[in-house]
Amino acid sequence: MNDPKNTTAPTRIQIQLDEATAQGKYANLVMVNANENEFVLDFVFVQPQQPVAKVSSRIILTPKQTKQLLGALAENVAVYERRFGPIGTPLTPPPDSQIH
Repeated sequence: MNDPKNTTAPTRIQIQLDEATAQGKYANLVMVNANENEFVLDFVFVQPQQPVAKVSSRIILTPKQTKQLLGALAENVAVYERRFGPIGTPLTPPPDSQIH
C-alpha cells in the first residue's frame, strides 16, 4: 500500500509581509482565554496612568498550534538567556498597574 516512489515533497509556503505589518505593534500585556477548540491571545498596550487600554491584536490558535508556540517560545527564551543572561520576572505586578 505504501509506495516509496509515490511520496510527495512537503509544500513550501511563501510568506509575505507588508510594510505596515512589518512595523509590528508593541504589547506589554497579553490576555489568554481558551475553550475546547481554540486559544485566544489578546495583545494590549497599557499606558501608565491611563484607565483604559484597547486590544491591538487578537490571535486565535488551535490547541495544537498553541502548544507548538509554547515550545517555540521556550526554545527561543533559552537561546536568549544563554546569550544575554537570565530574564528577571516580577513575582507580582506593581499595585498601581491594576487593569479593570
